[in-house]
Amino acid sequence: MLRQLTIQNYAIIDELTIDFDERLNIITGETGAGKSILMGALSLILGERADTSVLVNKERKCIIEGYFTAGKKTAVQVFLQQHDFEEATTTDHSVVIRREIGSNGKSRAFINDTPATLQQLKELAGLLVDLHQQFDTLELGDSDFQRTVIDALASNENILATHQQYFKEWSAVLAAFNELQAQKAALQKEADYNQYLCNELEELSLKENELEQLEEELKLLSNAEEIKTVLDKVSLELASADDPVVARIKQLNNSLQTMQTLVAELPALSDRLKASQIELQDIADEIERINNNIHFDAQRIDWVNQRLSDGYKLTKKHGVSSTAELLAIQTELSNKLFAAVAIDEAILAKQVQANDLMHQLKQTAKQITAARNKVIAPFEASVNTLLKQVGMPNAQIKVSMQTVALGAYGVEQIELLFDANKSNRFEPIRKVASGGELSRLMLCIKSLVAEYIDLPTMIFDEIDTGISGEAAKQVGIIMQQMAAKRQIICITHQPQIAGKANAHYFVYKENKNDQIKTNIKILNNEERITAIAQMLSGEKPTAAAMENAKEMIRIFGT
Repeated sequence: MLRQLTIQNYAIIDELTIDFDERLNIITGETGAGKSILMGALSLILGERADTSVLVNKERKCIIEGYFTAGKKTAVQVFLQQHDFEEATTTDHSVVIRREIGSNGKSRAFINDTPATLQQLKELAGLLVDLHQQFDTLELGDSDFQRTVIDALASNENILATHQQYFKEWSAVLAAFNELQAQKAALQKEADYNQYLCNELEELSLKENELEQLEEELKLLSNAEEIKTVLDKVSLELASADDPVVARIKQLNNSLQTMQTLVAELPALSDRLKASQIELQDIADEIERINNNIHFDAQRIDWVNQRLSDGYKLTKKHGVSSTAELLAIQTELSNKLFAAVAIDEAILAKQVQANDLMHQLKQTAKQITAARNKVIAPFEASVNTLLKQVGMPNAQIKVSMQTVALGAYGVEQIELLFDANKSNRFEPIRKVASGGELSRLMLCIKSLVAEYIDLPTMIFDEIDTGISGEAAKQVGIIMQQMAAKRQIICITHQPQIAGKANAHYFVYKENKNDQIKTNIKILNNEERITAIAQMLSGEKPTAAAMENAKEMIRIFGT
């Protein structure tokens, strides 16, 4: 609830602080005294856009601060945690919302002293305050609001949450099912061509790095005679000639060994020469082995050429350049062909899952429908009774429930129909109800819904416009009943409503330093009597008006 509202330098308000009661707070005052200015200031901390024209004193910034208590309202605590706003440590879970407008026109917002956006302000304000202004009744014609009203009365919160979770899961499964169907269609469209490509690669049956190895082999085979000529010459010179290199080195080493005892460095050089002899002999043997394995093979050359031709034809076809890339394409094609077969199993699994969830959805939708049907007649009767109380004896509402495709909120479209004159011609509220009718109808509906859901602080700005007498009295009674369980703040011109206040505030203008300023004060019992009497009979109330005012406070006040 709103415990305290502080306003500084806003329009003709210099500075004031209002401490609100937890039950029915009534604000009265003469026309033009500044009641609407209070609502304008309050709307700033509820997320409305700022207007620099409210800065009368351009040398000071405007500050609006609201001190709220959230009590056990967990949604407020969840909001603070999700957006990293510091949580109050007080037992009443207080929340402080502040709005500042600088002399340069820039606006800043804070939640518990942490900077906030206007969207965050609006979201939090929606959890704390329900602001019902004179013409702020458009949501009454909104189908979502109408459905919410019926579901609140039907206590459908839990079953709706379950239904919506099923619907979310079902929608996700259905989307996956449709995606699989699309994939299957695409795979089937390409399946024949993919099979043809895969068969080509399987028939070629390439091994890892085969094309690269065949290229090397073809070079060898194509130059076999020239290679053998060179290898024969080298092998001959090293080991097979009349005076081969290996034999000569051996002889030279033998000669060197005869001098080893005479020169200290010669044994080491002899060992190195011996190692060179061994290495050259090994080279000669390796060359001979290689030479023996090289043969000019025309048939093999033809086969290798054909194999390379077949392989390069496919590399060109697929736009690649290596054996590894062709093998990767073959694997990819095989996977696609396998997927085309395996996808049927996945589709069937999704279909079974979707059917199971649809069964659950139909069960929860059935429960939602039954609960709605149970409350419609009592709701219609209660609202119609309240409409008579608030001065609309000929008005009636009727709830229309049309079956529609199953959705997140069940299988009904709910619409409130209205007949203002007992004509039995019910039309949608948004088409036929006037502004005054909408205001009182909204009050009646909210008074019923308030019994079932935790509505926040409710603020009514001149909802009583266009009514008087008994109708105004009944509006006051409804507000008083609502205030038994929640905070109500109401701006009114009706004495019948003002008489029911738990706290009565009076807005007035005063001359301060040759400037007209708006101020507010809470009235004591005697001041209340005078204020209500003035509302009844004018600035100078009659004795009868004073007695009527006393009676109103005695009967309806506290």
